[in-house]
Amino acid sequence: MTLPSNLKPGDTVGIVSTARKITETELQPFLSLLNAWQLQPLLGKTIGAVENQFAGSDVVRTQDFQEMMDNPAVKAIWCARGGYGTVRMIDALDFSNFKKNPKWVIGYSDMTVLHNTLHAYGIASLHAQIAFNIEQKTEATRQTLYDALFGNKYSIEYASEYKFNRVGEATGQLVGGNLSVFFSLLGSPSAIETKGKILFLEDLDEYLYHIDRMIQNLKRSGLLSQLKGLIIGGMSEMNDNTIPFGKSAEEIIFEAVKEYNYPVCFNFPAGHVEDNRALIIGKKTTLKVTDAQVILK
Repeated sequence: MTLPSNLKPGDTVGIVSTARKITETELQPFLSLLNAWQLQPLLGKTIGAVENQFAGSDVVRTQDFQEMMDNPAVKAIWCARGGYGTVRMIDALDFSNFKKNPKWVIGYSDMTVLHNTLHAYGIASLHAQIAFNIEQKTEATRQTLYDALFGNKYSIEYASEYKFNRVGEATGQLVGGNLSVFFSLLGSPSAIETKGKILFLEDLDEYLYHIDRMIQNLKRSGLLSQLKGLIIGGMSEMNDNTIPFGKSAEEIIFEAVKEYNYPVCFNFPAGHVEDNRALIIGKKTTLKVTDAQVILK
């Protein structure tokens, strides 16, 4: 697995939106943060572009991302907003130059399309807060992002006595992202192998029966049986039908993997939550789950 080069003060960061539209005004707090980190922003053509809900047409978003990948002055590409749309442009991108000169791609949620695709190419990426609303997240959200980008070693630790955690310790490549997006990529060139890896999943605003459908699919596809570990982040704002499903998202996932032996943790501080800490997708990672604490390093 190739890790992109660490950033250093003065480096240029390209800012694009592969999905939903966003204005430069909405990015002002983020731009102030880059300034504090001594990084130079380069706004892409998608910032301010509009086509219905998207940040410009599929062609515009593709060209914008392509230019950032191929521009040698750009040392990282930061996705401005999630939503939906990255899958509509992924197959039109040419990663030939990027494979030779990889750079950090930063984002989460809909950016799971990019994380999976880059993982298949053997390039690490950063599952972390998008540019939008970064000022509303925790200090740990921003600090872990800074540490990951600038090459500082860090770990994520939190007290957890959640009843569905399964204790244990494991080491493997970290993969995953948003469950709905990860699920939607199955059977495509962006699907990835999970055997021997630590899988991270999170989601937002899904019906519980659909969480169950997706998890059952992952299980039946063999993607859950040979993991080294499973990390469940925020399962936020879940929905239910008039007739209740009868289980929480966490219970659904726990029941699906209870026959396996690897460590499992829930309520991990990443995803569509206020505390959205940075995860290096593709990097060899150690997960330790005890009765009282979870440590990822």
